[in-house]
Order: sequence, then C-alpha cells, then structure tokens
Amino acid sequence: MTQTPPKSKGKPMKDTVETITAAGAEYAQKHYDRFIGASKEQVEKASATAFKSYEDISKFSKENLDATVAATTIFAKGFETIGKEWMTFAQDAMEASAQAAKALLAARTLREAVDVQTDWAKTSFDKVVAESTKLSEISVKVANEAAEPINARFNAAIEKLLKPMAA
Repeated sequence: MTQTPPKSKGKPMKDTVETITAAGAEYAQKHYDRFIGASKEQVEKASATAFKSYEDISKFSKENLDATVAATTIFAKGFETIGKEWMTFAQDAMEASAQAAKALLAARTLREAVDVQTDWAKTSFDKVVAESTKLSEISVKVANEAAEPINARFNAAIEKLLKPMAA
C-alpha cells in the first residue's frame, strides 16, 4: 500500500508559498520603484548641477574673453596714439634738422656755424627728453588702462574661488 499525502496538507503549503512569493515580489517591486525613483532623482540633480556648472563656466569664460578683448583694444589704441606721437616727433625733428642745415649752410663765419649747431643740438636734446617723458607717461597710462579689465576678471575669479571656502 502506498500512502498518498493528504490533499489538505499540500494546498496550504502551496498557498503559503504563493503568499510569500507574492509578498516578496510586492516588496521587491516597491523597493525597486523607490530605488529607481531615487536613482532617477539623483541623476536629474546631477544633470542639473552639471548643466549649471557648464553654464557658469561658459559665462565665466565669456567674461574672461570680453576682458581680454577690452584690454587688447585699449592696448592697440594706446600703441596707435604712441605711434602717432612718435611720427609727429620724427617729422618735427626732420623739419628742425632741415632748418638747422639751411642755417648752417647760410652761416658766414665759423662762429655762426658753431652757434647754429649748438642751438640745434640743445633744442633737439630738449625735445627728445620732453618727447621721451611724454611717451613714457602715455605708455604707463595705456598699460594701467589695459590691465584694468584683466585685473577685474582676476579679482572676480579670486572671489569666486574664495566664496565656497568662506561658506
């Protein structure tokens, strides 16, 4: 005689397994959804932060480029001014030399020739010193003005770097 297990004992076991499986699946689904939701939220936050950082870096780079362009423009205009001043000085010096040469050729005595030469040399030296001073002042002014936009960007960069440290 073979003994078969009673049917009533097998069914409750099957129900219990199905209940545990269903509860486990429900639990897994619930935590999976929570995990996926949290992961999605983290990815969205990270993406937003990355895009914000990219926008900040892009804006910062554009401001740096604008400052460089402004400094270069100031520098170029300054050198244009210096070039014009130098050309005016050179032209005046050539005219003064031509007049001195005419006066030297018109001199009747050696003393007159020496006086013309001495006056021309003294005047030329004074003009060179005055023009050098003027060009130095223009150069310093141009250098300071051209450095202003770069210094402003440098200060902005330092502030931006120090702000997170202070917080």
